[in-house]
Amino acid sequence: MIPLAVWQAQQRPVALPAPRAPHEASAGTSLGPVTPRRQQILDIAADLFAARGFHGVSVAELGSACGITGPALYKHFESKDAMLAEMLVSISETLLAEGRSRVAGADGPREALEALVEWHIQFAIEHPALIVVQDRDWSSLPDEARERVRALQRAYVDVWATQVRRFHTGLSPEASRTRAHVLFGLLNSTPHSGRLPDPQMHDVLRDMAHGALGLT
Repeated sequence: MIPLAVWQAQQRPVALPAPRAPHEASAGTSLGPVTPRRQQILDIAADLFAARGFHGVSVAELGSACGITGPALYKHFESKDAMLAEMLVSISETLLAEGRSRVAGADGPREALEALVEWHIQFAIEHPALIVVQDRDWSSLPDEARERVRALQRAYVDVWATQVRRFHTGLSPEASRTRAHVLFGLLNSTPHSGRLPDPQMHDVLRDMAHGALGLT
């Protein structure tokens, strides 16, 4: 889930912000604890934003879809911008944390790449709406949230690129990062692909990713 604008921005060096605590403010907004109701609202918002675009969905429409009035949304989020910020910052944090965890549990670079592929396929199949929102509405984020997402995703690319280079020892860092970006383009195609049952889609993506990485 690396949109072109993010990829271009990632070519500039950036310091990764420190991880935020669950109640810590970030991105110019107040990011509250992720309660089940709060997560439900984010999931509904992701589907609406994916279908119609961030600017194509009003607060009143969000509230109606969630079974509450528009103003009642402000009990959970300071603004629609804050909702988008939490949505994209939190998934970027999750991608990075789980990616690092999968690598830490692997026996070597081949196993690490296989684990990363499995993780990203799981994400892509389960959250196609987030891929669409990330790709299309990243530029609508508040400045601080946009920079945080950029930094988190750059770090996620580096997790992949490091393992690619460990497995293909002759590759340069730039070539390793390019391969990682190509893989994201493949794995993040799920919202735009002809729909197969999830197990079949998983197998197609896994086989193609393994082939692209030279794991076959």
